[in-house]
Amino acid sequence: MSKLLVGRYELVEKIGEGGMAVVYKSRDRLLNRYVAIKILRPEFTKDAQFVDSFKKESQAAAGLQHPNIISVYDVGREGNIHFIVMELINGKPLSDVIKEQAPMDYKRSIEITKQVAAALSVAHKNNIIHRDIKPHNIMITEDGMAKLGDFGIAKAVSDSTLTETSKIIGSVHYFSPEQARGAYVDERSDLYSLGIVLYEMLTGQVPFDGDNPVQVALMHINDDVTPPSKLVPGIPPALEKLVMKATDKFQSNRYKSADEMLEDLDNIEFVTKMVGDSVFAADDVRDFQESNRRKQTEAPVSKAVEETVEKKGKKKNKKPLIIVLAVLIALAALFGILYASGIIGGGFTFGKVTVPDVSDMSYSEAKATLENEGLKAVKGDTVTSDSIEKGKVAGQDPAANSKVSKGTTVTLNLSSGKSTGQIPNLVGKPYDQDDISSYVKSMGFVLGSVEYAKSDKYDKGYIISQTPSAGSEQDKDTSIDIVVCNGKKTTKATVPSLTGLTVDEAKSKIAAQNFVVGSVTYEESSVYGEGYVMWQQYDAGTSLKVGSSISIKVSKGTPSTSDDDSTDSN
Repeated sequence: MSKLLVGRYELVEKIGEGGMAVVYKSRDRLLNRYVAIKILRPEFTKDAQFVDSFKKESQAAAGLQHPNIISVYDVGREGNIHFIVMELINGKPLSDVIKEQAPMDYKRSIEITKQVAAALSVAHKNNIIHRDIKPHNIMITEDGMAKLGDFGIAKAVSDSTLTETSKIIGSVHYFSPEQARGAYVDERSDLYSLGIVLYEMLTGQVPFDGDNPVQVALMHINDDVTPPSKLVPGIPPALEKLVMKATDKFQSNRYKSADEMLEDLDNIEFVTKMVGDSVFAADDVRDFQESNRRKQTEAPVSKAVEETVEKKGKKKNKKPLIIVLAVLIALAALFGILYASGIIGGGFTFGKVTVPDVSDMSYSEAKATLENEGLKAVKGDTVTSDSIEKGKVAGQDPAANSKVSKGTTVTLNLSSGKSTGQIPNLVGKPYDQDDISSYVKSMGFVLGSVEYAKSDKYDKGYIISQTPSAGSEQDKDTSIDIVVCNGKKTTKATVPSLTGLTVDEAKSKIAAQNFVVGSVTYEESSVYGEGYVMWQQYDAGTSLKVGSSISIKVSKGTPSTSDDDSTDSN
């Protein structure tokens, strides 16, 4: 291969391809280094809006600098070829690693997830949402480092005009519910997808799979994620709880930021290193780590013990005893934490209470219920809900039935009522009941009545109108009524015989058949008398569209003769 882009980048060999682009190993002749060049497929470069958005988003991504982000060096174009120049990674995509190793060791899964979360933290702080987190976009280098790539492409796609079900871009297995609905996407959408990736590393499979993209998208919207421990035993409960929180269907119930998710991952990793593969509760991870910090405050206790020994004079050599006592006190503190967290001692949770389920309660009712259990309440986000009445609790954090310390504040997210969305445009699409119904459902709406009518604008079998109109903001589950073309509206009539009729008679016959009189011209004729129609535009008996015009010619009479036209016989 000898293709040279913009006189600088020499394409060496193809190293990968996907639905939107082909990737080549290339040599940058200017800087004398190898890079990866991603060239967009031609079908995307024809969309001016996509190309403009792609260029803008890729340039923004080029400003991201982090060890876990694949660097973007350049964005360019040569003729109809649009490309981006990136860091060349020696390694393999996480999707291949999962195929080879899954179910993966949960400690390795935590390491990879932490690195991707760190990359997302940087991107989100720069107001860049990835929108297409999936194993295929995460490269694992030869030394085991995770690097996230393909920033900007998913955003460019979402800004373009691709709306048909068959052209959904991205990996629906990792879509967040809001992406599947076409609703508002933010940082928490990326964290949902990262939760799905972690789920796949731990279990070797995605939580939702089906025969087609629409079916999988509906699962993200409607179905619950099966806890990973049901598929693979030995996953720590705290890690499972993290996965379930990240993949919660409600954005408000997920981690609010990548940093918050990173903190929990750090805590889980810390405890697993301290106590091995012991089982622990997610709420107690921070308690366990906090116990480490409290050790410093226990030094005065050991000093007081030292003095009391000294007073009784039971030991002349105090140093060994002091060391033993200090160790015993530290072990006692650790034992208390482990006992309280349920790791040992039969699960007794000293000083903790169970968070009651306050969903579907008013704020005042929920507040009173929580306070009755020794907990506090505070209003959180306002969230949409198809099942919870406006003003009532649609989500809570910590979750119902979790164990927390007395005095813990429970954040209550109140419902703003049913979620809304923009009605999709169905006009001009071919009507197939299953396809249209599935498409409408994937957007969060319901196919309503189907009526039929004639139309000259659309072919038979195509949708000619809809109610509500496309683009209007409506509650989800709203029914969309459509009208389908069942044939042409235009009718035809037969052209009457007009020759030999007077002008007035001809005009009357034209009007009687719902045609329009076209031009009327006059010519001499030796066949037809003056004032009679001697020619008509369309032959009698012709089938013609109603409303068409018909022109006629009328005789002016016999041609006149003159002496100049005579010929001498001489």
